[in-house]
Amino acid sequence: MQFEKLFEMQKALDRHIEEKHGLLNEDLFNRKVVALLVEIGELANETRCFKFWSVKPSSAKEVILEEFVDGIHFILSLGIECGFAPAQIELNVHGSSLNATDQFLRVYEQVNIFQQAKNLSSYIDLFAAYLGLAEQLGFTEEEIEQAYFRKNEVNYQRQQNNY
Repeated sequence: MQFEKLFEMQKALDRHIEEKHGLLNEDLFNRKVVALLVEIGELANETRCFKFWSVKPSSAKEVILEEFVDGIHFILSLGIECGFAPAQIELNVHGSSLNATDQFLRVYEQVNIFQQAKNLSSYIDLFAAYLGLAEQLGFTEEEIEQAYFRKNEVNYQRQQNNY
């Protein structure tokens, strides 16, 4: 994955948003953590993996992918907030033996660990767990990157339209 490019794009978007909303001197870490948790929940809702009571199928792959990259935006943003550099991030994503529901729980757990520790090691563990979820959902790195690029554009448009 092109971490350098993704980080640079996210850094530019974050700066744009922070300047527009007068947040340059704000500590946004915990708000971004909550935003990430919400995005993970929205992603789980689209997969419907936990809805044992329902026969309705999951949303289309494109919808799930868009929800997934919303989480990537906030994970990148949190890394930037902590001052991590793409060169520091070496991810080893191994196929998980967990089912989708348990992988979501693992990601939530990693978010909470990172929120408390705020260190590079816990950030890498969070990112790896999230990318493990992507693997389980059947997304390639290229699909994730392309969807990120598209959603990044949408996010700029939303800012210009006072979303």
